[in-house]
Order: sequence, then C-alpha cells, then structure tokens
Amino acid sequence: MFNEILKTISEFDRIILHRHSHPDGDAIGSQLGLYHLIKDNFSGKEVFKVGDDASRFGFLEGSAPEEIPDSYYDGALAIILDCGAAHMISDERYKLAKKTIRFDHHLFCENVADIDCVDSTYESCCGLVAMFAKQTGLNLSLSSATALYLGMVTDSGRFRFDSTTARTFELAAYLLSQPIDVNYLYYNLYADDFDSLKQKANNILKIKFTEHNAAYIYTTLEEVKASGGDFFSISRGLVGLMADIKNVFAWVNFTEWEDGVHVELRSNKYNINPIAVKYGGGGHKKASGCLVPDKETAMKLLADLDKLQQSDGNLDGIV
Repeated sequence: MFNEILKTISEFDRIILHRHSHPDGDAIGSQLGLYHLIKDNFSGKEVFKVGDDASRFGFLEGSAPEEIPDSYYDGALAIILDCGAAHMISDERYKLAKKTIRFDHHLFCENVADIDCVDSTYESCCGLVAMFAKQTGLNLSLSSATALYLGMVTDSGRFRFDSTTARTFELAAYLLSQPIDVNYLYYNLYADDFDSLKQKANNILKIKFTEHNAAYIYTTLEEVKASGGDFFSISRGLVGLMADIKNVFAWVNFTEWEDGVHVELRSNKYNINPIAVKYGGGGHKKASGCLVPDKETAMKLLADLDKLQQSDGNLDGIV
C-alpha cells in the first residue's frame, strides 16, 4: 500500500493535509511530518495544512494551519492523518478533493478515504508515516523527523504504553538519525509554570471515584473558562492525573465545551474502546474518546465504566 500511496502523491500537483480537530501531538506531528516529507522529496508541489488551532503544539515551527479557499480542492489530493472517524476530521472540505488518502493507527471503524492506510498495531500515526518514509526510501529532513518524533513520544506516553514495541524504538532510532533537539521538545511538551502546577494540584483534589473505584474528573464549561487554560491541557492533560492510582484500572476525564462534553477514557488493564464506540467515539483498546451531548449522558457512560471495573473487564451487559 505504501507504494500505491507514493505513486498517488506523485500524480498530484496540489496536496492538502487534514487531521482531527482539537489536535494532540500525534495529529500535529503526522500532519507536519508528512508536509515536510512531501516538500522535501517532490519539488514544485503545492502542499497545505488545514485544521483548527495547533494549541499547545504551536511551539513547533510550521504547526499553524493555513487558510485556503474552497477552489484549492479542485483536482487536488487530500490526505487525512490520525483520524479514526469522518466526523472527527477538522475541516470537512476534504470531500471536495479529487482523491483522498488516510494514514491512521486507531481501531478501524469506517472507510474514510479512497485509499485507507489503517494499522492499529502502530503506537502512533507518526510511527506509521515514519515507516512509510523509511520503506519507500524518502529523504528524511530534520524538520520532518522532529515532527514525527514528537507524535511518537506523546502517543506512546514517552514509550510507556502497551502499544510501544520493538518497532517503535527502531523507528525512533531512524528518526534520531537526524539531530533532533530532544531536550527542546521535552521542555515544551512537559515543563509547567508554577501557576499551572498549582492548578494541577487543585485538579488532583477534584478526582472522584465510583462505587467500584473507577476514577473520574468532571470540569464544567464555567470552570474551563475560569481556569484560563487551553482546552487541550484540560481535556487531555487531566486524564493523565489519574493514571497511577493504586487499584484504579479504568478512569475518565469529562470536559464541557460549547459543543458538548468531551470524554477521554483510559485503562491500564481493560479494553475500554467499546464503551467509547457505544457513545459515538473510538480510539484504542486502552485509550479512547468521544463527545457526548450533556452531563446526563456523561454520567451514563461513567456508570458503564463502573460496571467494567466491577466485572474486572467483562463487557457483557455494558455494550
């Protein structure tokens, strides 16, 4: 499939790169990494990156999305990165393109593109794109390697999650053949100012537990706005606060926003993906998410997670 994708890229003069909304490091990294791979290896091609704000990953040079008119899609190739479902793609104008490709590593739930390159055995979409570059012999620049490495680091939990394999480290070594400033990446990804640390301490005190010890945090829209923090740091950041609590094997972070309640589900033991799918989302076996319309629905999802913890991972009667 990689050769088919490479051939398709070579056939188009204009290529537009999409990724999922509210981007994480893997979405930004795969989009920017592929952008540089195409620019570095195919002279004369017009390549554009679209989507919503890069948020906390704006420190990465070139991560900001570009504004382009609808007419740019006429006869163009659209490539979608790190997106398991169509409704999660930031900027649905990809449908206007002449042809579409998708690179993704989430559990497959639907066809999205003309060429769907989906492999959930990869720890990150960046890892999949790195393998595409390696196997097809594309020239790898420092800019591309840096972006792809960022996504591998963040989506593997700094190489801690179950999805991390020997191949993960092989591809990381391949990317590190370029002089990536790892200290720069880690500082911008994980350093906190003191006010943020105090806020994190306050959020730890917000952790609650269900009857059977599933952990959760619920942040209202008013609390999000009052905190002054960006959406990503609250939605994705707070879920990590519950990752290492003894006897808690499943946990969830709820964050209200204008479009509903964003849900981040995690486990270090169970397959929580079917619960996310039940509520219209998806992702991975132990890290999934969804968007539900209101707090009432969010609490129904929490009840399902409580049953999962009670039954030690048995999904019967839950989905």
